Amino acid sequence: MFEFAWPWIFALLPLPWLLRLILPVADSGEPALKVSFLSDLEGLARRRARVNLPGWRQQAPFVFLWLLLLTAAARPEWLGEPLPIAASGRDLLVAVDVSGSMDFPDMQWQDEDVSRLSLVKHLLGDFLEGREGDRVGLILFGSQAYLQAPLTFDRRTVRTWLDEARIGIAGKNTAIGDAIGLALKRLRQRPAQSRVLILVTDGANNAGEIDPLTAARLAAEEGVKIYPIGIGADPEQTGSLGILGVNPSLDLDEPALKAIAEATGGRYFRARDGNELLKIKETLDQLEPVAQQPTQA
Repeated sequence: MFEFAWPWIFALLPLPWLLRLILPVADSGEPALKVSFLSDLEGLARRRARVNLPGWRQQAPFVFLWLLLLTAAARPEWLGEPLPIAASGRDLLVAVDVSGSMDFPDMQWQDEDVSRLSLVKHLLGDFLEGREGDRVGLILFGSQAYLQAPLTFDRRTVRTWLDEARIGIAGKNTAIGDAIGLALKRLRQRPAQSRVLILVTDGANNAGEIDPLTAARLAAEEGVKIYPIGIGADPEQTGSLGILGVNPSLDLDEPALKAIAEATGGRYFRARDGNELLKIKETLDQLEPVAQQPTQA
C-alpha cells in the first residue's frame, strides 16, 4: 500500500503564491535606466508579449517542480502486508557477574585456558542469539547492578552488549541480591508464566542493599523463575593421593544459589569448564515457550 508519512506537507502547496501576494515586488516609481530610445524598447516588449505563451504555460514547469519537492518532503513509502513477529517464547533476562574474580583464567575451552567472563560471553552469547521469539535483556552486576540492555527482540544487539562487558565496570564486589531486584523490577510487568532470570556468578553476595534470598522470595511471589549458574573450576589435585590444592571456586556460595533456585522453582547449574557450560546452555534452550498472540509489524 502506497502512502505518505507526512501528508500534511501538501498544505504548503499555495505557499509560493501567498508569498507573491504578501510580498509584492517593490516599485520605486523611478525608471531603473534612463535611455533615449525608451519608447522603442517599450514597443518591442509589447510585440514580444503578443507572441509569448499564455501565463499558465509559463508557470507550469515551476508548479511541477514545486509539486515534486512537496512529494519528496512528504516521505512517500510503500507498506507491504503486515508480518507476524514470532512471540511464542519467554521474557528472559541474563544477569552476568563482572566482578574482578570473573577475570580468573581457570576455564577450559577447546584445549585452552580462558577467563570465566570470556567463556560466558561466548556460550551465553550463542544462547541469546538462538532464542528466537523471546524478548531477551542483559544485566551486569558487581558492587552495583545496572541494566545493560532492556528486554527486546533484537537478540544480536543484546549479544553485542554482552561482548562489550568489561571486568570491574560495575565494581569489584558481588551484589547478587541487587541484580535479582533489578531483574524483578524489569520483569514484573510481563505475563507471570513467561518470566525467567538466568544468574551467572562465581562468588558470594558481599555488596548491595538487598539480601539475595529475600529478593528470591519476592521473585517467587511475582512468578519469576531464576536459574543460577555457578562458574569456576574444581580444586586442583596434587600428588598420588589426590590431595586437594588451590580451590579456584572457594568464594562460590553454592548453598545460597541452590536456595535461590529452589525458592523460585528454578534449577541450579554448576559450570566447571566449557563443556559443562555448553551442556547448561543446551538445557536452558529446552525451556518451554509460552504461547502469546503474534504481534503485527
